[in-house]
Amino acid sequence: MDASSATTDNLDPLQVAETWKSGGRDVAIATVMETWGSAPRPTGSQLVIDSAGNFHGSVSGGCVEGAVITEAVDVIETGEPRMLEFGVADETAWRVGLSCGGRIKVFVERLG
Repeated sequence: MDASSATTDNLDPLQVAETWKSGGRDVAIATVMETWGSAPRPTGSQLVIDSAGNFHGSVSGGCVEGAVITEAVDVIETGEPRMLEFGVADETAWRVGLSCGGRIKVFVERLG
């Protein structure tokens, strides 16, 4: 999280996205679309990310969040939205720390 995030800790991620966007940053939003089993954040949880990898909010925590941030930076560069899935059945899940039997689906899109 960068210094500007420190003053926005109590704000909704969409408010932060609006502030960052109006300040000239390229921004993406990640939103939890579905959860199954044990998931640390509910459907609708959001994470805002800028092109430098600064972020505010949460979609999962731990290494899953890091993977979402990495994907979001790519979405900002390409403009192509993507749906990400993390779960115990996915080999990636073990690497990103979602081994508790839960699964989440996260949609990442660039803000225009």
